Amino acid sequence: MPTSQDKRAVHVPEPRKLGVSAQVDKQTFVTRFHQRFYDPAFDASRAQIDALAEIAWQAYQEGRKAPRTRAAGPEFENPEYQLSEQWLQAREEIRRAQQLHDDDSGPPRVLLISGAARHEQTCPGEVSKSYRLCQLAEQTLVAEHALVDLLDLSHLSAEYGRVIYPCKSCVATAMPLCHWPCSCYPNHALGQVNDWMNEIYPRWVAAHAVMIVSPVYWYQAPAALKLMIDRLVCADGGNPDPTRTDGKDARKAKAIELEGWSYPRHLQGRAFSVIVHGDTVGAETLRRNLHDWLCDMQLVPAGGDANIDRYIGYYEPYATSHEALDSDQAIQQEVRNAARHLLATVSRLRARALRESVPPSARPK
Repeated sequence: MPTSQDKRAVHVPEPRKLGVSAQVDKQTFVTRFHQRFYDPAFDASRAQIDALAEIAWQAYQEGRKAPRTRAAGPEFENPEYQLSEQWLQAREEIRRAQQLHDDDSGPPRVLLISGAARHEQTCPGEVSKSYRLCQLAEQTLVAEHALVDLLDLSHLSAEYGRVIYPCKSCVATAMPLCHWPCSCYPNHALGQVNDWMNEIYPRWVAAHAVMIVSPVYWYQAPAALKLMIDRLVCADGGNPDPTRTDGKDARKAKAIELEGWSYPRHLQGRAFSVIVHGDTVGAETLRRNLHDWLCDMQLVPAGGDANIDRYIGYYEPYATSHEALDSDQAIQQEVRNAARHLLATVSRLRARALRESVPPSARPK
């Protein structure tokens, strides 16, 4: 850690820029805006849509990312700084979720995540095997008196208005520029709204344990799962006070990081289980990637029996893959066992936390 004398001498590099613009002209903007109203059912409302397009263009030109703001308040370094009302609401939801997590009197809370992008109500026309495995896990967890929050990421591809925007990698400029929760979205000037992550962050925070069930897509995690993973970078060292960086002032963030950053682990201590399945290749690699990622965030693995990779219908036709799962009693039992191991790990972690909260003088001899 630099001394105060060292801090005065620290060189803060200027953010690198090449002057490459992503701005579009008005014609391009309006054309893209109108694509949302391509259906002929909107034709009778073209005048109103044109008026909305003009309002949206003005917001775009002026860069009105957060059009509704208020003073941050006394909890922040700069109480008068104008913060997005939506960001403050997301922060409040996270604080309430943390209170749920910290309630030792309640049952264990498990966030169960189906990482597949397939949903039966859209093009595939069939449910994913990941979701079916999640159902097995949920039944087991509920039978053991856990509260289960099932997060089905296939809604990104099947539900109207559901979206997770990509991480912009603010952290690669400087860790304090990456805010907790993420403040990159919504960006109303760019029409980047309905970001699901503001709902997902509190669900992670409230959980005592996380169980991810995922297929392999081309040796990798499905895009829906990867989007969520990338946007969780702010949970691992993210800055909870955007006023310190005047919002997104990259140079200020660099200076703060070079002075010494604490890298707060906002999700540490939660237990996890990972179940990865494939049909030909890649399951072990993805399981290890997910395991290592969660360990890096200082979550606690529930052991080898709760972190597994398996193949269902190995090199068999896709058309019969659900029948292959029907007959694969081994993986069904392994998923149930993984859920039980996860809860056992939560029990150990909660008991240890309870012991550590008691002063040494009050502990039984």
